[in-house]
Amino acid sequence: MASSSWRFQAAVGPVNLNMTTRFDIRVRRTRQLDTATRVTIVELCTEAFGKDFSRLFLYLPTDGLHLIAYRDDQIVSHAVVTTRWVQPDRLPILRTAYVDAVATLPAYQRRGYGSAVMRKLAAHIAEYDLACLETYRPAFYEQLGWQRWRGPRAGRAPDGQLIPTPDQQNIMILRLSNTPPLDLDRLLTIEAQAGRIW
Repeated sequence: MASSSWRFQAAVGPVNLNMTTRFDIRVRRTRQLDTATRVTIVELCTEAFGKDFSRLFLYLPTDGLHLIAYRDDQIVSHAVVTTRWVQPDRLPILRTAYVDAVATLPAYQRRGYGSAVMRKLAAHIAEYDLACLETYRPAFYEQLGWQRWRGPRAGRAPDGQLIPTPDQQNIMILRLSNTPPLDLDRLLTIEAQAGRIW
C-alpha cells in the first residue's frame, strides 16, 4: 500500500462532546491489539479514505504504537507511530517517529477527535530525534506545529543509492526536544521499505 493512502485530515480544536458522552484515547502496541480491534481500525481507515486498508497490519511491526480514540465504546479516530530512519542532508541518520493511518470516521470529522489524537501522540514520542509523516492536507498538521519539508526528498536503497520522490510534496516534520538544527530546504532521505518509500 502506498504510504500516501494512509493520511487523513481530522478536525482542529477541542473535542465536542455532550455531558453524557465518554471520550478517551488508549495507547496500545500492535501486538496488544486483538482481532476485533484490528478489523475495526481497518474499517475506520477504509471508510475515512475511501480506499482499501485491508493490508494495513501487514506493514506494521509488532511494536507499532497506536493512539485509538473512543467515543463511549466506539472507535472514532486513530493514528499509529512506527520507527523509521530519516536523514537530513549533512546530519546523521535520525531515529524518527513516523506517523501513519491518521483517520477519523466521517460522521465524527471536524469535532476535534483527530487533533486530540495527534496531541496525545506528540506526548508519546519525546524520546525520538524527529517525527515525520506524509499528508495531502498539510494545513491541519501545520496548526499542530508540524512543518513542511521544502527541499528535495528521496528514499535510500539498501545499496546506498537514492530514489528521488519528487511527486511526494507534502512531507512534514515535527521538531522534538532531541531534534538537531534543521535546514528545511536541503535534501531529506528515508530508508526505502518493501512496497513504499514515504
